[in-house]
This record gives sequence, structure tokens and C-alpha cells, in this order.
Amino acid sequence: MAAAVRDAHETGRPCRIVGAGGWLDAGRPVAGDPMRIDVRRALHGITEYVPGDLTLTALAGTSLGDLHEATRAYGQRLALDPYGSDEGTLGATIATASAGPSASAYGTPRDQVLGLAFVTGTGETVRAGGRVVKNVAGFDLVRLCTGAWGTLGVITEASVRLRALPVADETCQVALDTVDDSRVRSAIDGLRALALPFEAVELLDAATAGAIGLPDAPHGALLVRMTGSADVVRAMRASLATIGAASEVDPASWRRLRANAPTGSACVRFSSAHSGAGDTWATARRVAASAGGSAHLAVGRSVARVTMARAAEETDEAFANRVTVAIGRLDDFTGTVVAERLPASAWHCPVLTRRRGDAAVHARLVRGVRDAFDPGRVLNRGILGAAGGEP
Repeated sequence: MAAAVRDAHETGRPCRIVGAGGWLDAGRPVAGDPMRIDVRRALHGITEYVPGDLTLTALAGTSLGDLHEATRAYGQRLALDPYGSDEGTLGATIATASAGPSASAYGTPRDQVLGLAFVTGTGETVRAGGRVVKNVAGFDLVRLCTGAWGTLGVITEASVRLRALPVADETCQVALDTVDDSRVRSAIDGLRALALPFEAVELLDAATAGAIGLPDAPHGALLVRMTGSADVVRAMRASLATIGAASEVDPASWRRLRANAPTGSACVRFSSAHSGAGDTWATARRVAASAGGSAHLAVGRSVARVTMARAAEETDEAFANRVTVAIGRLDDFTGTVVAERLPASAWHCPVLTRRRGDAAVHARLVRGVRDAFDPGRVLNRGILGAAGGEP
């Protein structure tokens, strides 16, 4: 791996870092004629697992599914459930800082990764962090590389913290009886007022509820995951009755929700302060309805996602135009807007290019960091766009 990157640095040829390859249409297109670096093929397997410490170290190409299987045998789990599937790799999950429904309880990859090994854009191997929870010495390169989309280095190995499997694990839905925004806001506020440690709570519009197979949800639903001791889960389920009638549903609903953005679709994520969750949901539902898409909101984090699938007979241009118009409806949204995957031409949507705060200061900071780790810009060149410190 280091030799391949070193050769790329010397020749100036860009590299496209690939994990499982299922989300290659996420992020902006990599510029030039990139050489493919297949991490999953080259780096796969667990290198150290200490169940007593609740820590595990694995090569970056190891799939999340393999990690779940290995840890389940010891009554443990890696609480990373990014959107996509368990075929996704550990390295790609960290590189993109991808998080799923359980992030409300356990945090994002930045909260769960203890240490990393990575190859910089000059071919140098760097180790950061450690393999134990208490190792926090030095500059935090782990968090710096998490979410950098491979632009600072090719992640080759990662150490993560694990969690004990819960004694009880139930999933319930509370079907909404209306799409009225004020009533839905009341439901969100009521759920938060319970102050209970739900692992995940997602508010789904009717399109999303139907796509993942939830029954009897013509107006949408709340999907709630409750984990812990049997008594705690029983208490959480009883408390849901104050919001609406709760019925147990297939736990695989979470897996289907994570996979509800297939290759070729467009997906945009936006968020606000917790107090604005109701307004964020109203915006998400409106954008999805206008574009023929689907929407859901992580209630605990106030993060909404809108997914737009490409129609079978839709041309590239027509799909890109539909997506661009939909994103344009977020122009007045006061929170954060992030595109996860888009048609190539839709990345130039003004709503996305304007949301960078002080662009000059941001670009200067990012450029300085990338100069230190990848001065030749050979790693995933262009994937972060103008905000990524390109020369």
C-alpha cells in the first residue's frame, strides 16, 4: 500500500481509494485518471481483539458484517451502523465519518475510533491514537482523519471501542395519524420530554415507512429501538403509550432503512439545533414531496435525510435537474446542509457552494493540513471540491 502511494506521489497520478465500492458515487468525482487503490482486497482481517477491554483492532478492508459476527460470539458489538449495508468496510466508514440511527446513543465514528494507521500522500506510514480507551496523548490525528474522505491518508488499520450486547432489544413503531406539522412537532417534543435512553428514534414519512415495509403507516411513523435490561425496555415501551399506540415490528426494519439509498440515487442531509427539530422535519417532508423522494429524521440528533431515486426512464440531465431544484428549496434553511451522493452536475448547486462560512479562512486551514499530509494532492483528488484545499 505504501509503495503504491509513494509511486503515485512521484509520478503525480491521482489515486481513488476504494473500500467495498458500494458508494463510489458519494462525494464529488475524483479528478484526473485515478489509479484504484482497493483497500478491501489488500487489507482484511482482525489483528487484535481483547474482549476484556472491549477493544478490537482490524485492517481497514474488513467488512462491518465480519466485525459484527466476530464480536457477537463474545456478547459484544461494534455500535457503528452507517447508511449502506454491513458489506461496507471499517476504513470507509471512518474515512467518511458515516453514522446511522444508533449514533443518537453511541455517537459517530469520531466517538468510537481509538486509533488509526494510515499511509500519507507521500507514502509514509503514520500511527495515531492507540488500542486502548485511555490512550489520549498527543495531537488528535484520529479525529482529523475521520471524515477527511481519504484526502489525508489511506487508512490501513483501526482500533475501535466495543459495547456489550443488550439483554433486551426491541423495535416498535408508532404510526402517525396525521402529517400536520404542528401535531408532529408535539409528538417530537413529547418523545423528548420522556428523557429515556432510546437507542434510536427515527421519524419516517409515508414513503420511507412503505419502502422499509412498516405496516399501517399511511401518514408515516416513529421507529423506535429500545435496548438495555428487560425492565428498562419494558419501561420505555410503556412510556411510548403517551405518544401513541406502539406495536412491535421486525428489527430488520433498521437494516432496510440504512439501505434505502441505493447506488445511483441522490441523498442530502441537513440538521439544526435540537429545538428546531420540528422545523427541520417540516422542511425535509416538503423537499421530499416536491421531488418525489423520501425523508426521515433522527429525532435525537435533529438530522434529516432526503433520498431521491432515479426513475427508470429518467435521463441523466433530467435527474440532475430534479435533484438541483429540490436542493434549491433548502436555500432558506438556517442549519447545516451536506450532500452525501448526487449526480455529478448537481454538485455545483448554489445552495451547497454557499454554505461554507468564511470560505477563505476555511480553505487556508484545509490547504495547510493537506500540504502536510498530501502535498501532491494524489489522494482522492477533488472529492471534497473547492472546500478541500485543492491548489
